[in-house]
Amino acid sequence: MSLHSTASQLVTLASEGKHVDEHASLSPLVTGGGAFVALMLLLWVTTRFNRDR
Repeated sequence: MSLHSTASQLVTLASEGKHVDEHASLSPLVTGGGAFVALMLLLWVTTRFNRDR
């Protein structure tokens, strides 16, 4: 198998696949905001337990 034939087979395989969303995805803003809030909560908890510094 040559590199060219392998690449063309992979392109053919990729183009035949059909992706169907079964649910609406989460908004990136909601996901990022939730992660930020969770990290800030963890930071706050960590600083409360480390009062000796």
